Amino acid sequence: MHFTDANFKKEALESHLPVLVDFWTTWCGPCKMIAPIVEELAKDYAGKVKIGKLNVDENPKTATHYSIMSIPTLIFLKHGKVMAQSAGVLNKAELKKKIEALI
Repeated sequence: MHFTDANFKKEALESHLPVLVDFWTTWCGPCKMIAPIVEELAKDYAGKVKIGKLNVDENPKTATHYSIMSIPTLIFLKHGKVMAQSAGVLNKAELKKKIEALI
């Protein structure tokens, strides 16, 4: 899932599933490190959690709204509310633990 400023409200905030948003950009080395983990977990949790990415360079409105100061930043939403937030690279086990707490 690719979140944008245009679809964020509908796809993330109004989702009936919990949501994990990976705030990233193309020039970010740590973002490239965590991307395969996020993609793998998106498959593992399909139908349980909506997992997607939001490019902060292309979608500054949403990134600014959530005060994204460093990337990658992961925000966990439930019913449109931020339940948790994490900056930097997490390993798969750490990220899975945070997702499980969200469900």
